[in-house]
Amino acid sequence: MKKITKIEGNLANSFIKPKTRVVAYCRVSTDSNEQLVSLQAQKAHYETYIKANPEWEYAGLYYDEGISGTKKENRSDLLRMLSDCETGRIDLIITKSISRFARNTTDCLEMVRKLIGLGVHIYFEKENINTGTMESELMLSILSGLAESESISISENTKWAIQRRFQNGTFKISYPPYGYQNMDGQMIVIPKQAEIVKYIFAEVLSGKGTQKVANDLNQKGIPSKRGGRWTATTIRGILTNEKYTGDVLLQKTYTDSHFNRHTNYGEKNMYLVENHHEAIISHEDFEAVDVVLNQRAKEKGIEKRNSKYQNRYSFSGKIICSECGSTFKRRIHSSGRRKYIAWCCSKHISQITECSMQFIRDEDIKTAFVTMMNKLIFGQKFIL
Repeated sequence: MKKITKIEGNLANSFIKPKTRVVAYCRVSTDSNEQLVSLQAQKAHYETYIKANPEWEYAGLYYDEGISGTKKENRSDLLRMLSDCETGRIDLIITKSISRFARNTTDCLEMVRKLIGLGVHIYFEKENINTGTMESELMLSILSGLAESESISISENTKWAIQRRFQNGTFKISYPPYGYQNMDGQMIVIPKQAEIVKYIFAEVLSGKGTQKVANDLNQKGIPSKRGGRWTATTIRGILTNEKYTGDVLLQKTYTDSHFNRHTNYGEKNMYLVENHHEAIISHEDFEAVDVVLNQRAKEKGIEKRNSKYQNRYSFSGKIICSECGSTFKRRIHSSGRRKYIAWCCSKHISQITECSMQFIRDEDIKTAFVTMMNKLIFGQKFIL
């Protein structure tokens, strides 16, 4: 005969709900002191606000400083928050307004839909919208569109003001290059750094390459502008910066209607302000270095407006390191008396501790390339 035992349920435990894990997201679009104070106030407000609710568990605060809200790809902490949502660490996000979260309608709706699919909701304080209880996306779409229109209007007004300052010669360089500092809106020479700038120009004129100059500065323990290591790219940036002659060329880059930044190759007007500040390098030395760099580029088959090694070798700029994402460089290795061509990760070459990717022989890459091309040719229907 079957024996049945009744197990009494615990009614009290069935009503115990886990606390909602809540985070806040803050953003200010500029890094001015006033905006940073506003950011600190937002952070303090949300931490207190979340902890005051007994049904909520404070799960952290994410914020981006001095970053525009027009593109989510530019905001590192927003992306980190989305990643934490994917791993199930967040249940609810609180933010001040739709414009703080995103000023791009497409990005806003895309993120909201993605988060709802993950079971994560957003509460926009100013608009009093909770994506967990809203009946449709209509109101959110309208308000997102208004935020985007506001962003475009602000951008156009800012561009107009900057253009006027370009034309009047009153535009202030907010982030001076290495060797200068900004004091009361003026570019002032930093003597010690100025000596390094002169050293860089002199070394290149004496025949040294940019990578060799960078290596020498690193060996001497001289920090770059941001306190890091010198690279060939950093050296080239100094050698091609007209500000070291005391002149300033304004609007070398511009932003299009989709908020993408481009180098100005003549699409927009540029403005040359001569004798803008104290020079570190003479025009003669600057022009002489320009001749040297152009001659070396010509010898190596390097063309302007293209990737540095794009036309030099077949695989130049096309092999990407799977570990760090850097491009591979072509090098000649030797084994005893025998020499062979190999491709190495550029980061592994410059900083071996940052990437452990080993070199790949040139013949192995060519074999793999031919094999894949044959597969694409003879099995394209199956592969594609």
